[in-house]
Amino acid sequence: MEGQQQRAERDAFETDPIAPLGIIAMPGCEELGRRANGYLMRWRTEKEESFEDTRELYTSPGYKRDDFLLEVDCPRFSTGEGKGLLKQSVRGHDLYIISDVTARQMTYQMYGQTVPMSPDDHYADLKRVIAAIGGKAKRINLIMPFLYESRQHRRTSRESMDCAIMLQELSRMNVSNIITFDAHDPRVQNAIPLTGFESVHPTYQMLKALCKNIRDLNINRDHMMVVSPDEGAIGRSIYYSTVLGLNMGVFIKRRDYTRVVEGRNPILSHDYIGDSVEGKDIIVADDIIATGESILDLARELKARRAGRIFCAGTFAFFTKGLDAFHKAYEEGTISRVLSTNLNYLPAETRAAPWFIEVDMSKYISFIIATLNHDHSLHSLLNPLDRIKRLLTCYREQQAEAGFRLI
Repeated sequence: MEGQQQRAERDAFETDPIAPLGIIAMPGCEELGRRANGYLMRWRTEKEESFEDTRELYTSPGYKRDDFLLEVDCPRFSTGEGKGLLKQSVRGHDLYIISDVTARQMTYQMYGQTVPMSPDDHYADLKRVIAAIGGKAKRINLIMPFLYESRQHRRTSRESMDCAIMLQELSRMNVSNIITFDAHDPRVQNAIPLTGFESVHPTYQMLKALCKNIRDLNINRDHMMVVSPDEGAIGRSIYYSTVLGLNMGVFIKRRDYTRVVEGRNPILSHDYIGDSVEGKDIIVADDIIATGESILDLARELKARRAGRIFCAGTFAFFTKGLDAFHKAYEEGTISRVLSTNLNYLPAETRAAPWFIEVDMSKYISFIIATLNHDHSLHSLLNPLDRIKRLLTCYREQQAEAGFRLI
């Protein structure tokens, strides 16, 4: 039976786009933009070759392009002030802006000093580019993998509501759709009820990368579990445990709410609730790995309970305090692998780490762009259940052919 993604792939470019496609990869997103553009160009070429007369298939003006990528520049004056520049016309285009506000490798010169770009700088440049578009585009869609200020998503005292303000600003600037990945709390979209908002979960891509790199998993309740790192990740962990048919446990973080250290309340202890993890491989899924201290503490707690291999999956891995602690944990056998996407900047050192598995999301982003550009529903892309079932079936068949002992 044809799966949902197979139908989405078949339907890609079957119809005329609602407007000529344009992709703007903001500074720091060039590699992701090039990869996505490569898939889109290849699909268009394959579709053209399958029709003798493509004039009947593609009638939109501006469709015949050598490249969907559009050039932009965000230069800075010596005082640090900036502006956004478009190198080509975007009049009438269906634009997709890809912006990584965590691209810390980008710098600029201010008063003769090299300054690394903060999320605030990236967001300011994004607004400058939208302002440079000047309302001439047919539609503006924003793909912001890590939602700017998403960890400041609710007010608990006299504090700012940065994420909600950002969303409202973009809505007022006529951004039609905002696509993000694994938003810290997707309920923040309530700030913009009349603007399209999707929080996409890379569950299928994570599991695909895990199965590709680890060939001896016994994916059953006797040999594997899903453990939620905290109460905020319970929904994500329930999904993993349900689609994999595994039991689930939960760690409850007890924090010291009288102090704030590096922007957060320090963790006092982890209390575990759930079945025994003894001898079982563990999947721990979270949205963000920042310093990594919390996930490593969790891994040590699991190892103290005699857990087997521990696979940590984080949509965004920043490693803000470096990799030394993870290198040590890997050498000691505390963790087996860490999986994370290429939706944010990954230094070469991170990609080369023996315990790190990179999850490529560029093809998935290409499908999202193609689907929206042809005005199709995203439902088949946002619901990966059929793809996960096929993945597990294929994985078990390959294990059987390779002679792995399955129980």
